This record gives sequence, C-alpha cells and structure tokens, in this order.
Amino acid sequence: MYREYVKWWSPSLGREMEFLWFGKFGRPVLLFPTSSGSYKENEDFHLTGSLEDKVNNGEIQLISVDAVNNESWYNKNVHPAVRAARHAQYDQYLRHELVPYIFNRAQRGDLVVYGASFGAYHASNFATRYPDVVSRAICFSGVYDIHSFLDGYWDDNCYFNCPVSNIPNMDAEWAGKLARVNWVIATGENDSLVQQNRDFSSLLWAKGIPNHLEIWPGQFGHDWPWWREHLRRFV
Repeated sequence: MYREYVKWWSPSLGREMEFLWFGKFGRPVLLFPTSSGSYKENEDFHLTGSLEDKVNNGEIQLISVDAVNNESWYNKNVHPAVRAARHAQYDQYLRHELVPYIFNRAQRGDLVVYGASFGAYHASNFATRYPDVVSRAICFSGVYDIHSFLDGYWDDNCYFNCPVSNIPNMDAEWAGKLARVNWVIATGENDSLVQQNRDFSSLLWAKGIPNHLEIWPGQFGHDWPWWREHLRRFV
C-alpha cells in the first residue's frame, strides 16, 4: 500500500503538523485520531491496514491527520476560553490548509470524514461546520458534546464547535446543507456512550437531516476491533 509522510508549518496553529497519506487514487477519507492519539494512531492500531485492499484497488485514499486535543479541549492547565480558541485554530488548519491540499492532490471533492470516540466529535463537528466540503461523515462510538471540557465556561467558539448545541438552532437552509451529508452513526449496544449516539441521531432527524444509525447488538463496540470491522462497509 502506497504510504507517504507529509509535514508542514501551519500558520493557523503556529507549529508543525504531520499526517500520513495512503494511496494514489480514489475518494479521499480523512481519519481523525481518538482523544490522545496522534496522526500515527490509525496506522498503529491497523485501521489503515484493514482498508489496504480498497486503497490498492484505487477506491479510496486515506489521510490520517493529527489533532491538538491536548492543547485544546483536554488542556486543563489553561482557561476554557484558551482551550476553545486553540480548537478554533485547529479548525482553521483543517479547513483552510489541509482540505485544499486534499482536494488538489486527490483531484476530487467528495471528502469523507471519519472518527471514533473523540475522533467522532471532530468528524461530526467538521461536517456540521462545513457541509459544503464533506460528503459523508462516519462517526463511531462518538462524543458530540464538549460541555464537560469547559468547567462551566461558554462562548461563541464553544457554541459553534458543539454540534449538540448549534444544530438544534439551525435554520432550514443550513439544516438542508447538513441533509446533503451522508451521516453514519454507530456503536455497540453495550457502549457507555450508546445513548449519546442515539440522541445525536435523533437530533439530526428532528432537524430533517437523514442519517443511518447502527447499534451493534450485544457488542461493546467502543474499541479498535469493531471500528476496523465496520469502517470498511461505509467507505
């Protein structure tokens, strides 16, 4: 499987950002890491390897991106306003640096975003903010609410990066944009987050946004073996 390491200095973040690119042809799939993972995590846990046949057949290309969670939502050493502002800078990196690079390199605009656990937060949040550039959002075992990271603080950065807060207030035009995204929400029946995933699906439906909710019966689901098994069905 073709693999390339890419790094550049991000003006949005003021630091170097790294990612891995797999494949030479096919639909681009942006892979977010989990809460404390790096750009290498999806490879280290064999998620990218589980899709090797699809990459080699030219069906998809994979972009395993880094995150700055430990500088943003998970950084308890700074004020919540600083956490939210740091995430906003990460959002700018994704939208104005990484996505244009992906579209130019892949020569197609049908971007899929994928994440599991806190990575599903990133996938859902990015798709909610930018439905014009995301065609499918795959969210496994997801977290969709950032209130627990904010110690009671709230501002516009928090609101506009919290899907469960801003989606209910969307007007019909914006909800219509989200309805054009192909939403996949899934986890195991015994995942402690299963109700959050059901609720997120219901929230989308309440705004007229179709989505595919899949609860794996009798399964924990919140771990790499399940994510590897099921992701290939949706990319």
